[in-house]
Amino acid sequence: MPFLYFLNILIFIFSAVLLYFSGKWTIKGLIRIARFLNWREFVVAFFIMAFAASLPNLFVGIFSALRNVSQLSFGDVVGGNVLDLTLAVALAVLFAPKKHIAAKSRLVQKSALFTALIAILPALLIIDGVLSRGDGVVLFIFFFIYVFWLFSKEDRFSKVYNESHLSPLKDLSAFLQDLGKLILGVVFLVLAGNGIVVSAKFFAQSFQVSPVFIGILIIGLGNALPETYFSIISARKGQSWMILGNLMGSVIATTCLVLGVVSLICPIKITAADADLFFVARFFLVLSALFFFFFIRTDKDISKKEALFLLFLYFAFLFSEIFCQLR
Repeated sequence: MPFLYFLNILIFIFSAVLLYFSGKWTIKGLIRIARFLNWREFVVAFFIMAFAASLPNLFVGIFSALRNVSQLSFGDVVGGNVLDLTLAVALAVLFAPKKHIAAKSRLVQKSALFTALIAILPALLIIDGVLSRGDGVVLFIFFFIYVFWLFSKEDRFSKVYNESHLSPLKDLSAFLQDLGKLILGVVFLVLAGNGIVVSAKFFAQSFQVSPVFIGILIIGLGNALPETYFSIISARKGQSWMILGNLMGSVIATTCLVLGVVSLICPIKITAADADLFFVARFFLVLSALFFFFFIRTDKDISKKEALFLLFLYFAFLFSEIFCQLR
């Protein structure tokens, strides 16, 4: 048993280091690819980073559904979304050079509305105690509505870059190299996130913590680490488009696609034993989505004071879940 503790400590440390370096590679690759495609960084981060970061959630969801413990996936997604809309945003603001994240674009403003509505949607659909297969179809429909809207007009995702370019052949060669580095960086991000989840899950199970609690806090936190760290790196480089595209995309992808897939395989049911844990998670998910949207809309940025409030909201969520578990 001491060997297992030592091994998981090493896994955690190695994963944290890997998270740092892969985050730096990924942000550089995304910026260069966005310039090559003339796409806004928001869209690139949404479709590449958010989808890749959602892969751990998807695999957790599929395996939990196949083993008839799909509640674990619901907890993972809800816990991760609360973190994305509070802690990840707050840390990005606090690490940003100007101590705020600009959100003046109409694309970001309308996407924030979609994000808030989609984040709240599962909490509404599961009021009857079950996220059914029909509810899963509804989640898929909302996702495709957003994607259709995003690409319905070219000016919503295209961007003109004024920097000088290389020759077309060299541009293509550089693009393929950046794409390879990006894929490698994202793979390492996912592996690092999974390593932290595995080690954290081991310690949680060693202390006999509820599986639902593990899903909401431990796995949800671990799976949200890649996009959280990516947001911090983006903030330090002044890439606010990347931050918002990554976090909004992660919320939308995990909510619609992951929960949609899981509920189609095995409907998610809330048991009486876990009702309090899920109630707290849903309550803070709704609060997080509403405040995130409100802060984006007012003054069209997220300030340091607003970031500190979101930080407080996350820790209130954390302590409330721990209190429910220990009660």
